[in-house]
Amino acid sequence: MVKNRSKFLTGSVLLLAMVFLSSCSKLVILDPKGPIGSEEALLIKIAFILMLIVVLPVFVLVIWFTVHYRASNKKATYRPEWAHSYKLEWIIWLVPLAIVTSLSWLTWVKTHELDPYKPLKSEVKPVNIEVVSTDWNWLFIYPDYNIAVVNHLVLPVNTPLSFKLTSASVMTSFFIPQLGSQIYVMAGMRTRLNLLAEHEGTYLGQNMEFSGNGYVTMHFDAVVTSQEKFKEWVDEADRSPKVMNLATFQEFSEPNINYPVTLYSSVAPGLFNHIMMQFMGWMGGTDQKMGMTGDMDDMHHGHRMQDSTRMNEDDDQVMMKSDSGHVQTKTMEEK
Repeated sequence: MVKNRSKFLTGSVLLLAMVFLSSCSKLVILDPKGPIGSEEALLIKIAFILMLIVVLPVFVLVIWFTVHYRASNKKATYRPEWAHSYKLEWIIWLVPLAIVTSLSWLTWVKTHELDPYKPLKSEVKPVNIEVVSTDWNWLFIYPDYNIAVVNHLVLPVNTPLSFKLTSASVMTSFFIPQLGSQIYVMAGMRTRLNLLAEHEGTYLGQNMEFSGNGYVTMHFDAVVTSQEKFKEWVDEADRSPKVMNLATFQEFSEPNINYPVTLYSSVAPGLFNHIMMQFMGWMGGTDQKMGMTGDMDDMHHGHRMQDSTRMNEDDDQVMMKSDSGHVQTKTMEEK
């Protein structure tokens, strides 16, 4: 009987271990390809191990108590009046306290170290990318090269990546698991994200926020390649006959599932800011009021716009109009 129980318990443990290990191979977040992803994967592993300090003893003791204190075991001590133990009290309280303290310290330190708004230190000039989410596709604008691409992200290896993100529709969430740091993308607001890829390859990028019927297909390939191949891809985009202007964007932003990967050889000046600011009712809705006819470059650099208001990009400020008609400035942190 004892031998059978031992075999059953051993088989159960091996089965659970096999299921767990096989599922781990599918967790791409634990196979990071950049410094941010590596730090976040390590954080997950540390938290998992700390939680096992509580979970594993519970499972072991449940099995041990079940076997040891069974009715047929006459060797077990029978103590019906037992009610308290100071040793157990110390263990029950101090171990969880130590775990919570450790996790709190890790959370505090890593939250500041891995701040997505914090630029990564590197001698290489960062690549700036403006990200716009629509229903249910992604538009990536490379302002330094004046090109754009739909549902396909090409990144140079070992180069800091500076993302600015906004939405032309509902809230979404931008995430490349193997590079790290999920970030929300919201209409009328701009969020930032800084990443770096240390290994060449093709990685999954996706929307992690449910955003309607096309949510399940709202993903893209993030291709990390060498500097030479990245330049070749930029040259290929420059030769594209398509341009991303207001009319093109309005057509693209209509609800559409599985929009094909498309390259654009030029982008309307300040398009990203126009998309973001069109949700600000006080700015007006026409292209002329938005400065698209002449002042869009000034708006892109945070200079004076036609209505004499300022949008400070460095401070991540969003201009809002109060009920009394006065312009107020609120930072992303205040929101």
